[in-house]
Amino acid sequence: MIRDRVDFHFDPMCPFAYEASVWIRNVRDETGLEVSWRFFSLEEANRADGKKHPWERDWSYGWSLMRIGAALRRRDMALLDEWYAVTGRLLHRDGGKPHDPDVARRLLAGMGVGADVLDEAIGDPSTHEDVRADHQRVLDAEGFGVPTLCFPDGEWLFGPVLIDAPAGEKALALWNVVTGMADLPDVYELQRPKSAAHQERILRHLQPYLRGRDWVSIDRGQVIELDGSLS
Repeated sequence: MIRDRVDFHFDPMCPFAYEASVWIRNVRDETGLEVSWRFFSLEEANRADGKKHPWERDWSYGWSLMRIGAALRRRDMALLDEWYAVTGRLLHRDGGKPHDPDVARRLLAGMGVGADVLDEAIGDPSTHEDVRADHQRVLDAEGFGVPTLCFPDGEWLFGPVLIDAPAGEKALALWNVVTGMADLPDVYELQRPKSAAHQERILRHLQPYLRGRDWVSIDRGQVIELDGSLS
């Protein structure tokens, strides 16, 4: 089956989703793939009992960045594409803090859309609904994390989980693996065991993210997820 469109659900705080987003952009550059960016909140998915939902807070790191992204997406999907690229690069490659409101304002100004977009997005309760609708869409498909891919024929896949996004022919090779799995609905899981050397490599790659984050992460099955209070 020819797959020339995909919905890519992400949380901007997730380092693995970010690497997958770099990869999917590389695939887009090679093939003309149409990528629609959608949201999913690890903060909400991993929220501990008794803690506030992200939409109950004045500022909520990943959720608030997605609310800004929702406001930008209403104008143009390309603006959300750029917003995710600049925030992701700052956190996951440079160890910066795009989740700081002052930093987020500077990034918006650098995009040329104006720092006041932040206040507009946070002041508009309907941006909560945009993020929540995307999040619920994944839950309704029995999804649980990011990156999650949805194809027009209704096939859903979690992953790929990457630490170093491939480009060029390697990006296309991975795309063929992913779409090949989508074409085989009886295949449910394919996973690489993680040796001590693998874990060390993953940890080295995550150093910028670990410097930039202002939250505690959870180690679940050797995959870091954001905790319920700060994502």
